[in-house]
Amino acid sequence: MSTKPLTMDKKLKNELDEFRERVRIEAEKVVFEAFPQKILDLQKIIESSYQTSSPFHLSQAARTTDATVYPPPSVSAEPETKKRKLDSGGGMNGVSTTNDASRAKNPARMVGNKHTVALHEQLKRECETMAELCDKVKLWINLSMPRIEDGDNFGVQIQEDVLSEIHRSQESAYNLRDAARQDYLTRGKICSKIMKYPHLEDYALALKEHDEKQLYIARQNLYDLRSIYAVLTDMLHKNIEKIRTPKGNNASTMY
Repeated sequence: MSTKPLTMDKKLKNELDEFRERVRIEAEKVVFEAFPQKILDLQKIIESSYQTSSPFHLSQAARTTDATVYPPPSVSAEPETKKRKLDSGGGMNGVSTTNDASRAKNPARMVGNKHTVALHEQLKRECETMAELCDKVKLWINLSMPRIEDGDNFGVQIQEDVLSEIHRSQESAYNLRDAARQDYLTRGKICSKIMKYPHLEDYALALKEHDEKQLYIARQNLYDLRSIYAVLTDMLHKNIEKIRTPKGNNASTMY
């Protein structure tokens, strides 16, 4: 006894079509509004970064690096249980800054560079925004791909090339977002050397050079983000017709 092939419910199909249309509208807003605006916004930040008042200017390093080794905090005479309760509060960015140093090998302390922390947070938000915008465009192109069949696949090849470029852009955003972690690890190692050898000035100078380098890298990351947006926008705009209708006239070229 043969069974009737399964088909999608009509109501479900209509809802799915509406979803595809919402994806298309949202992605085209990204391509024609969000991406171009991001290029202009980042370019303004880059141009202003050469002014001494900019948080990305290299002169900020000399004012924000603190290579001082501070003495350990005085031990409280309060009961241990009460002390733990008071120290349970949250710290900056959800990370507790009230670590108990009483059992540390070297209970002295050094402070982080709050200026570079703020720059990292700004760049992390930019990277996350880029990844999210790329996801919207990537989903639209994937849903726009026609049924797999022989012949007239030039438009599909263009779609695949654009998807590869979007994927590379997302990978770049993920790597740039990781700059903060790398900075904190390297800076922590330099600070540990300063605490161990406070009489060696070179370690303090190394910390200042490191912080200045982070400002330089942060500004270069702005360039990278701006360039990624510019390349994506250019590629998408030049090939928008083939992305929308990949099975159309294949007399046109990709670039």
